[in-house]
Amino acid sequence: MQTRQTRRYHHGDLRAALLTRAEETLREKGPGALSLRELARDLGVSHAAPSRHFKDKQALLDALAQVGFERMSDALAVSQAAAGETFADRIAALARAHVGFATANAELLDLMFSIKHDPAASEALVEASQNMSVLAIRLIEEGQRRGEVRAGPVESVAVPLFTTIHGFASLAVSGTLSTEAADSDLENVIAYALRGCAPDARHPTEHLRTPAQ
Repeated sequence: MQTRQTRRYHHGDLRAALLTRAEETLREKGPGALSLRELARDLGVSHAAPSRHFKDKQALLDALAQVGFERMSDALAVSQAAAGETFADRIAALARAHVGFATANAELLDLMFSIKHDPAASEALVEASQNMSVLAIRLIEEGQRRGEVRAGPVESVAVPLFTTIHGFASLAVSGTLSTEAADSDLENVIAYALRGCAPDARHPTEHLRTPAQ
């Protein structure tokens, strides 16, 4: 049965319709199958109509990646609204939301993190891609003020923490991890990451002190 008619856009909302259909195509066939002409055909508009919103395929991919980062930022913000007050609670909620978004949007996530490094990436995309880092740094700084996170440059905590979380998300998306153990594995990764953020057990110069004579 012909289903193209159900994909026709509402007047005045072609850009949103193009992005929605582009994400469907990305999920079904991968980025190589994306074509402005094919999207126009699917939506029942002239092949020139998409050019009013996207000058070429790269502009479409850029916009699609930006939408992905904005949606991920929304998911992370929702996770924080429902999280507890401690650093551990907030980071755990952030990690679960990040991994949940990644596994539900595997193809889009891959596009997001490849496009954002493109020299031609728009300023809007670069800004959207940094929202997670801004949130992470804010959480770490707050954790340091509360004595829940080890002292030192924020980057020295943020880089290992979030490469660990994003690395787990990448493994989950790739199918390397078993579905049955994924939840418990994530909790173990969160616990491991939090141990790396914990305040030092002793003063950093304590080991230099000599015993009293």
